Amino acid sequence: MIDYEVRDGVAEILFNNAPVNAITEAFMDALIEALGRARRDPAVRAVILSSAIPGRFCAGLDLPAFLRGTPADAHRVVGKIYVRISEAQSALGKPSIAAIGGAARGAGMSIAITCDMILAADHASFGYPEVDVGLLPAIHFHHLPRIVGRHRAFDLLFTGRSFDVVEAMSLGLVSRHVPEAELMAEARRTAATFAAKSPALMRLGKAAFLRAAAAGYHEGAESAVDLVSTVFGTEDCREGLAAFAEKRKPRWTGR
Repeated sequence: MIDYEVRDGVAEILFNNAPVNAITEAFMDALIEALGRARRDPAVRAVILSSAIPGRFCAGLDLPAFLRGTPADAHRVVGKIYVRISEAQSALGKPSIAAIGGAARGAGMSIAITCDMILAADHASFGYPEVDVGLLPAIHFHHLPRIVGRHRAFDLLFTGRSFDVVEAMSLGLVSRHVPEAELMAEARRTAATFAAKSPALMRLGKAAFLRAAAAGYHEGAESAVDLVSTVFGTEDCREGLAAFAEKRKPRWTGR
């Protein structure tokens, strides 16, 4: 589900949950543990998050499994995606890079944005499709308008459309755009640059940077978890998830 390897002072955490790296609670537990492992290892100076599955970074929640849960289950799982992963990244004390070589959707976007940098291959694509299956990408209400502006954020979050790496670069969502064949090499070169710096300075600097850049994030994340849990209790949410699982169009009732 999660592959972990350390090479030259860099921990490479690869998503390996075929076929599309759909997120389950066990997936999140394994990812959080991998970040904790990197934090505890003094030999690790930087971290790369990527995928072992060609053409896929992370498809987001495993929606059929999510549908089978209760609102309490939803609150717990979304809390791990919105809060626990961010806490693990903040505690890491080392730079992290998301190397996106394929499709990143929904909760996969939530994981990517917790990293300090995002590198994307030329065929990468992005999107927030939650609204089309009866959910809301609530954590992105907090940070996306700050990055791309209110009106462009509303477009992305409420149309559910996908967009390519060129648009992601123009919006400021991606740090660098590289050819597909060079993605991991570029991620490793960048990670090696970080690894060569003073680990004390990187730890202190990252902590200060996150405090300055993410003021109010925790409060926003807690509110987002509550919102998704509330939405999960609606009839439209259950219908949207069921329609996705059954590969049909949802029949919205407004309840």
